Amino acid sequence: MVESLQLILYYYMAFKQETTLREELVVSLKKLAVSTAALGVALGLSFAAQAEMMIGFSQIGSESGWRTSETASIKAEAEKRGIDLKFSDAQQKQENQIKAVRSFIAQGVDGILLAPVVETGWDQVLKEAKDAGIPVVLVDRGVAADEDLYLTKVASDFVVEGALAAAWLAAETNGVCDVVELQGTVGSSAANDRKEGFESVVGNFPAINIIRSQSGDFTRSGGKEVMESFLKAEDGGKNICAVYAHNDDMALGAVQAIKEAGLDPADDILVVSIDAVPDIFKAMADGDTNATIELNPHLGAPSFDAIKAAMAGEEVPKWIKANGPLYLPATAAEEYKMRSK
Repeated sequence: MVESLQLILYYYMAFKQETTLREELVVSLKKLAVSTAALGVALGLSFAAQAEMMIGFSQIGSESGWRTSETASIKAEAEKRGIDLKFSDAQQKQENQIKAVRSFIAQGVDGILLAPVVETGWDQVLKEAKDAGIPVVLVDRGVAADEDLYLTKVASDFVVEGALAAAWLAAETNGVCDVVELQGTVGSSAANDRKEGFESVVGNFPAINIIRSQSGDFTRSGGKEVMESFLKAEDGGKNICAVYAHNDDMALGAVQAIKEAGLDPADDILVVSIDAVPDIFKAMADGDTNATIELNPHLGAPSFDAIKAAMAGEEVPKWIKANGPLYLPATAAEEYKMRSK
């Protein structure tokens, strides 16, 4: 088990190093972008005018703070570029998303951004978009469909996120922990992959056990309700070492339930989650949670770039990854200050 722990920590450190390299690359790209913009001004060109497109965006809903941030970020990027963004809130219903995509096709949009609520059931409507010559970009989640039916997916690697959460937990508990899991929406790629990634790591540690697992539907109220049932089932929480939540909002709901049960979250029960929304940093700074992994909500720029590249006949990779780092309490107060402005 010691060798397994060392292996997990090795990959954890390698991931952190890769994150540093990515950050350096981002800085270089930003410098290049500034230089390009300056050249455009010097030549009297209007890049905003050149970038104008009509894009449809079918969003899952507003079930979490992260989802709200993603929507705001994509809308802001569209406005910055002079893009006519047609926005549709599906309210967590796939049928609403399918209707929205068909409406975008009828309007003759230049491209479609789709944040799919679940993985399956998209083949027909994606084929309709493809037949109409409209590129579809999947944002933040994937689908179980032929890759030829969509242009690309702009998203984090959810499996890596789950694995990183498990690596942190294994290191924090020395590989001994009974865990309860708050899953995301049933059938979503985020829930499926974050579960898979977590299990792929804890499977190396015989003394780490997932004793209960249930969907809280990515909502704070769902996380609180499911955690309450876990606490009751596990002797008031005495048998629970940690809670792994597929997103921060469910983790924050779990924190409420743990407190109401008379226990100390982050101490009596460890809390690790994914998203890195502002509220989770406040919770960490207050000593209520232990770790979060960032899910980058700023997906508008790479999504619009992909559509523009496709319109120009350029090749676009099938997966544009946007993974973020793991955050711990030491930097939580400063992160909350920056992110809550």
